Order: sequence, then structure tokens, then C-alpha cells
Amino acid sequence: MVHSFRTSLGVLAIAMAACGPAAAGANVPFLPHQALYELSLVKSRASNPINSARGRILYNFSGNACDGYTSEFRQVSELDVGEGKMTLSDLRSTSWEDGAGKSYRFKIDSRMNDSDSSPVDGIAERTGDHITVKLKQPENKTFTIDGDTVFPTEQIERIIDAARAGKSLLELTVYDGSDNGQKVYNTLTVIGQPIGGDKTIATPDPATKSDQMKSLTRWPVTVSYYDRDAKAKEGEQTPVYAMSFELFENGVSRQLVLDYNDFVISGSLDKFDVKAARDAKPCR
Repeated sequence: MVHSFRTSLGVLAIAMAACGPAAAGANVPFLPHQALYELSLVKSRASNPINSARGRILYNFSGNACDGYTSEFRQVSELDVGEGKMTLSDLRSTSWEDGAGKSYRFKIDSRMNDSDSSPVDGIAERTGDHITVKLKQPENKTFTIDGDTVFPTEQIERIIDAARAGKSLLELTVYDGSDNGQKVYNTLTVIGQPIGGDKTIATPDPATKSDQMKSLTRWPVTVSYYDRDAKAKEGEQTPVYAMSFELFENGVSRQLVLDYNDFVISGSLDKFDVKAARDAKPCR
């Protein structure tokens, strides 16, 4: 089965910018930016192996804790599945998340080869001890999920907070609107030792060469995603997919590795542009 890269790093929302309650830490706000990742095949494990893979991820982020965070994401991937067959997938998403993690709006559209698009459109609102999700597409539906579930921006914030506190493990339940808009994931994040900004980088990229990034600490991080409902029915399970990356304290990610069980794809940071001042304005 061919998977598309989820919007969660929220890459997870791959970066955020803020001050106030969603700040990355003292004096290190999240950085609004645009990042382009080039995708390639690392290895294939399936009985019908994938011969090659290529593609791109383009990610845009802007906003702050007062006005909320807006992200735009697109992944186009082409897989050579053998016998002259190619699989082309195109995933696009836009989302807005309230700075306090109380509201999350999302629109996701995915296409596979020449098939019709599969749109997902909805909003999730945190009220009391639960979250109410209202979907417009793929169908009109309202349902609730546990109140301890977090949205993608808060997920990244929690990971950085845990890393700063010296923790190596973090468990979170995450909702990002992916799949049919009804999926909730249990996640396990493994955090490695901090890497100081003065450490020599074996494989530099546009982010590590940026003057705004050179002095920042980063951590090697792996986040595994588990289908919450499947776990309730089946007990032990393998992750649906996992992501490894280096996470800077301002929310930027580099050296992506996306593990979909049947195959593994790497995402190297090819272009990195810091947003103009008007897109990175502080809270009023």
C-alpha cells in the first residue's frame, strides 16, 4: 500500500512561530519560514519492492500565538513499483491553529494517479474535557474525542519542552484531520541528546548555513504514529508510520526520514527561506 506523508510533524507541522504561551522557550521564538525538502528512496522492505522514489515537500508557516498559526503543505511523490508501473500521489493541506490549542481548522486534498480527489474539511474545538470535531467533507459529521488530545502545533511545542527538560520519551495523542478526518493517533516520541550550535555538521544544508540557525540547539527526534482505534481492538501493534528528524529549538526540522514500514524515504532540506518581517510580527 502506498502512503502519503501525513501533515502531522505538524513534520509534523514542520515549524511554528510564537510568543507567549506557545513560545519555543526563553528568547527563542518559533520561526516563520518556507522549506523545500527533496525526497528519495532509502530502502524497500516489501515482498514487492519499490525500485525508486522521488518527490518534494513544500511547507509554509506564518503566524503567532495571538493571531494563531497558519500552515500550507504540499507533497508530490512518484514511486516506481516495478513492471513499468508508476504511482503518483499529490497531497495538499492548509490549516489554522489557535495559539492556545483550543481550535483547529483544516482542509486536506489528496489524489492518487488519475483518481478523483479525496477532500477533508473540518474544524475541531476544545470545550471542557473534550474536543468536538465538525466535518464538512468527506461527509457532514460531528463527533467528540478525548480532551487530552493535542493538535500539531502543540505537539511540536510539547516535544521541544520535553527535550529542554532532558526527557527522552514523550507520549501524546494527536489529531491532525488526516485520512478521513476521523483518525486519532497515539504517538511515542524518542528524543536524543542535544546537539549544540557549535558542533560541526557533517552534512550542512540551507538551514544550518543560515545566520539565524547557527547558534541554536537541536535534538534528534523519532515520532511513531499508532492507530488509536486499532490498538484498542488488537493490543500490540506496529506503528502506522514513523518520522525521524533533527528538531531545532525554533521549530525548524532537517534530515527527515519517513518510515512507512514497506519502504523508507528521506527528505533533505534543499531550500530554506525565513519569512519577511511582516509575516513574523510579534503578538500585539
